[in-house]
Amino acid sequence: MTLQHFDQYPLSDELKQALEALHFHTPTPVQHETLSVAFSKQDLIVKSQTGSGKTAAYGLPICEMVDWAENKPQALILVPTRELAMQVKQDLTSLGRFKRIKAAAIYGKAPFQAQKVELSQKNHIVCGTPGRILDHLEKGTLSLENLKFFVLDEADEMLNMGFIEQVSSIIQYLPPKRMSMLFSATMSDDMKKLSEQFLQSPKIIEIAREETSVQQITHTVIETEEESKFSLLQRTIVIENPDSCIIFCHTQDRVNELTMKLDQWDVPCDKIHGGMRQEDRFDVMDEFKKGEFRYLIATDIAARGIDVSDMTHVIHYDLPYEKERYIHRTGRTGRAGKSGKTIAFMTKNAKPLIDELKQNAGIDFQIQPYPTKEEAEKHVESFEKKIETPIQKENKQAGVEKDIMKLYFNGGKKKKLRAVDFVGTIAKIEGVAFDDIGIITIQDTKTYVDILNGKGSLVLNAMRHTTIKGKQLKVHEARS
Repeated sequence: MTLQHFDQYPLSDELKQALEALHFHTPTPVQHETLSVAFSKQDLIVKSQTGSGKTAAYGLPICEMVDWAENKPQALILVPTRELAMQVKQDLTSLGRFKRIKAAAIYGKAPFQAQKVELSQKNHIVCGTPGRILDHLEKGTLSLENLKFFVLDEADEMLNMGFIEQVSSIIQYLPPKRMSMLFSATMSDDMKKLSEQFLQSPKIIEIAREETSVQQITHTVIETEEESKFSLLQRTIVIENPDSCIIFCHTQDRVNELTMKLDQWDVPCDKIHGGMRQEDRFDVMDEFKKGEFRYLIATDIAARGIDVSDMTHVIHYDLPYEKERYIHRTGRTGRAGKSGKTIAFMTKNAKPLIDELKQNAGIDFQIQPYPTKEEAEKHVESFEKKIETPIQKENKQAGVEKDIMKLYFNGGKKKKLRAVDFVGTIAKIEGVAFDDIGIITIQDTKTYVDILNGKGSLVLNAMRHTTIKGKQLKVHEARS
């Protein structure tokens, strides 16, 4: 296929600026195919593997087509996990940064009241998990009356996790005139039934496996007994010496146990599973993305939509029970055209899954011999050297966040202030243009305004002596 460039699509200068800052130059196949159709607002079914760039595929046309001046949500994106809701929010905020696109992440086990307040403010896009989105719809704290776009992301996982009834209920709240998109790695009969509920004459886009990142991944299997797994893990990570690695286990207890063992062995690691507090899970993921440790031990909750740059290895300490989960786990490595390796520890019980993946998913497994103690010892020195060396990871967001200052003002809705009041006042400051004003978040008694392009200090000094709507507000740099 001929290499495409983002310049060929009807994208505004603000979006092109964000893509440049994020170092996105060439669209992936799923982005090209989706962008080629999306601006016609035709409904879409997109079948593509995880790690293929789906978020930008639907995020770019949505960010392009939303109306900035509209206060109520114009796009609803449903995802299966809280982590993915946060990830999508961050990705769309980065893409829409220079258009001042505001996105909210709404999910369970987070305070309902705080979300209610957030949803009462201006939000162009809402990303969320089905259960909590439905709660807000039923309680009238989320309005979809101005909705133009609906996305069902990771639809196969929605069904696997038992969200189908909640998704069906949410569909009842959608306005009839809208564009809908369904993204999924697999298409089952249940999925087809669900799609018929909310899609009208959809165009079907199917990205062949060889066109996705899967081809960049080496799949290997090591045969082992259950009781030998930890010893095997020690030898494997010493020999492989990954830059960054996720180790998957079946259960929370297993994750806790393995984390403790690796920690005692002085390996820089942390864990993530569904039994942890949400804030702790987010903190761990942030630290892992920044490269503060090399080994993440996780249940399948981390397999969906978590985008970590330069992930070199995935180890299946426990193989999953279903081939789809293997594919999703594996999709954490070999992303964005980079190569990766996945290593499966195969006990007798797991052999049927490997056979199924060979036959039905076309995966070519290499059998790796059980590593000897002597072989591992040869690599100990370089392994120890690496785990003591800090990781330098590229921060994708850094390009769009540099030269941004967030300002705090002590006035908001209760003083009858609106986003246009801040934009109109700030844009009149000498040396400041509309393009220098970023996302504005107005709450009852305070407002936050992002000032772009290194103009923060200029605006801060000017606004200390400038009124907004005749009101002199206190202003200072917001504490992050």
